[in-house]
Amino acid sequence: MNEQNNFKPYIPAERVTPELTVTSIIMGILLSVIFGAANAYLGLRVGMTVSASIPAAVIAMGVIRVLMRKNSILESNIVQTIGSAGESLAAGAIFTLPALFLWAAEGKMDKPGMLEITLIALLGGLLGVFFMVPLRNALIVKEHGVLPYPEGTACAEVLLAGEEGGAKASTVFAGMVFAALFKFIIDGLKLVMGEVSYSIKGYAGEIGTQIYPAVMSVGYICGARISSYMFAGGVLSWLVLIPAIVLFGSELTLAPGSAPIGQMFAEGGASAIWSSYIRYIGAGALAAGGIISLIKSLPLIVKTFSGAMKSMTSATAGGRSRTEQDISLKVVLIAILVLTILVWLVPAIPVSLLGAFIVVIFGFFFATVSSRMVGLVGSSNNPVSGMAIATLLIATLILKLTGSAGYAGMQSAIAIGSIICIVSAIAGDTSQDLKTGYLLGATPKKQQVGELIGVIAAALAIGGTLYLLDTA
Repeated sequence: MNEQNNFKPYIPAERVTPELTVTSIIMGILLSVIFGAANAYLGLRVGMTVSASIPAAVIAMGVIRVLMRKNSILESNIVQTIGSAGESLAAGAIFTLPALFLWAAEGKMDKPGMLEITLIALLGGLLGVFFMVPLRNALIVKEHGVLPYPEGTACAEVLLAGEEGGAKASTVFAGMVFAALFKFIIDGLKLVMGEVSYSIKGYAGEIGTQIYPAVMSVGYICGARISSYMFAGGVLSWLVLIPAIVLFGSELTLAPGSAPIGQMFAEGGASAIWSSYIRYIGAGALAAGGIISLIKSLPLIVKTFSGAMKSMTSATAGGRSRTEQDISLKVVLIAILVLTILVWLVPAIPVSLLGAFIVVIFGFFFATVSSRMVGLVGSSNNPVSGMAIATLLIATLILKLTGSAGYAGMQSAIAIGSIICIVSAIAGDTSQDLKTGYLLGATPKKQQVGELIGVIAAALAIGGTLYLLDTA
């Protein structure tokens, strides 16, 4: 808390510089669409997405500072804010919506229409931004020094390095060149394997790692303490839980008609057990941890909402400093209400009134969990797919109990899961961007508007991207 009280941003609150300009909006929209398509491909290819905030910041710095010769760090910050929204929206969409394409290929239903995909992505993305707005003070300001937000902090450092020029800027670009060369050697020339693993003879456990600069850099940014959490989870999964499942449940089956665990392990190794069991254990652990985290944060969240309501009705609300201005809570609440009604009433989205309530309740819950999660381990390590699994399990159970079953229930569950998954991804991305802005001295309201612009641009492009990847 002392660190928060003593903190001073790079650009003081009383100094006004260009932020949400025509240049930053156009550049941000282009990067949002490009990074959205790239992340959709990467996620569907390898099952993992990466944060685009840092590369977007580097591109913005290169164009605005180097080519346009403008010293406008907050303008560059808006570019990365808008640009990174595309990759987060894609990350939320690709873990759920492809199920509809797979069912269509099996003849169970028609392919989702472009309008359906666009509206699901748009409504989920907008909800993600609006859910995060009232949480900014609680998670970004009050928790400064507690939640590191690794990508957000690194993004601020990149922009500051460009602003200060000289050795710092050259270090950033040297790192980019090294990473690109490393990547080319691994995936281009294939001289080195991108992933190595070792199976222990006579033991069902397995150890391995990916040899990629992006993965190593995320660990470096997060630091030893946070990285150790990820490492401990991997050790528990691959060296304890998987061997235990194989040892004690070799004759058991996951579901009627499926292969026994022993046969599954013999045919697919530890990876097969991870896909069929560990993912779901992780989803349950994620939900449990999220509930505990939400309960611990609830007093602070309630206090934040209470303060926002008071400032909304206070005569001095307009006197807040530039770096404390958010989108009005009144606007946020009305927007959430309108978006919830649209989720229910728009014919292209197969969600009932009950489904719309599920979206709001679990959407806010996972937005909070996602925002705290990326604050600890970063956006690249944000378990969006785990949140999607937890959401789908809960949503399908509720829909089944209320009589919504069959293919209609399946479509509804995926639509609900997709919206909540996108909410989680966008909320996490918004948190990182607001952290960057907090460090630099940006205007939160302008960043939040920029995030909304990025969501709209990416939502209009994601349908075409998924159709192209489906036919590839």
